[in-house]
Amino acid sequence: MPQTKLDHLRALAEKTDLNDRELQDFLDGGGAHGGDKREHVAPYAGFSSFLRAPMQEGFEGLDIALLGVPFDLAVTNRPGTRFGPAQVREMSVLAAGPKHHVSGTIPAAIAHYADCGDVPIPNTYNLDQATQDIEDFYHGVVDAGVVPLSVGGDHSISYPILKAVGRDAPVGMIHIDAHADTGGPFNGSRFHHGGPFRNAALAGVLDPERVVQIGIRGRAEPHWDFSYDSGMRVIHIEEFYEMGLEAVLHEARSIVGDGPTYVSFDVDSIDPAFTPGTGTPETGGLTPREVQILIRGLDGLNLIGGDVVEVSPPFDQSGNTALVAATMLWELLCVLSVSVASRR
Repeated sequence: MPQTKLDHLRALAEKTDLNDRELQDFLDGGGAHGGDKREHVAPYAGFSSFLRAPMQEGFEGLDIALLGVPFDLAVTNRPGTRFGPAQVREMSVLAAGPKHHVSGTIPAAIAHYADCGDVPIPNTYNLDQATQDIEDFYHGVVDAGVVPLSVGGDHSISYPILKAVGRDAPVGMIHIDAHADTGGPFNGSRFHHGGPFRNAALAGVLDPERVVQIGIRGRAEPHWDFSYDSGMRVIHIEEFYEMGLEAVLHEARSIVGDGPTYVSFDVDSIDPAFTPGTGTPETGGLTPREVQILIRGLDGLNLIGGDVVEVSPPFDQSGNTALVAATMLWELLCVLSVSVASRR
């Protein structure tokens, strides 16, 4: 190699600034959480937080609170989602920015967020009271004017969260899942992970005519009559592929409109080849990339919260399911940050 070319390459190797000027300015301004190319933070050391966010007790000064809900009293099949938040935190170090490589969003540059720990649930042997415990906590989040982004836990947690975020006016929802989760009471209880959105609609906090359910499939179909009867738009996995991703996004956006909208993502929406660590796996699902595109396509909507649920670590010791969940948590944080910033 000619000496002049070698000298040029060596000079390039000494460069410390990034080519991305926007990101460089952000890092120079002290906004380094989420990863700085110039400093390697060992992912296996120290304490893990959701998406490398700073950890904070309370909600002062925050726009978005990242919260764990370690709860699985309401599962109908395999338990273990109580361990979900911890493993998603652990895998989050591999999933976070600081800059989204497609949208260019730097969440920490436009919104204040932190990992505010786990929701305390003292009544771990009483399903009804535990559901109320979760709701009471989220009323405090809403009272503080903070947008909740939660990691479960089983899908029953969405009901008490919606009771808080939809208390002043019913919200719409983009729901990505294998199951519609609008079933009636099972074995004497309505607080199970197959019925949160029926409960939320009946409580007047979720507007069924502004709900889109994407990826639905499988043997539980007879349980979802309430979705159709109440006016929810159900897009089965077969229709998803017939329509195409862009058409699905266009319809979903038109249905929720510009009203307040919640996003709920269940890892079982994705084929269990990618996310085996969940309680009710359904073969023939979405791919992680398709869900990433779906969430990115929500950019610009009036988003008021979201959740990532049903990660059950005992059924996936590789951590792949939690990594997928952490990646979708990052995608949600990016679009939520844009939404929060637009409302200032």
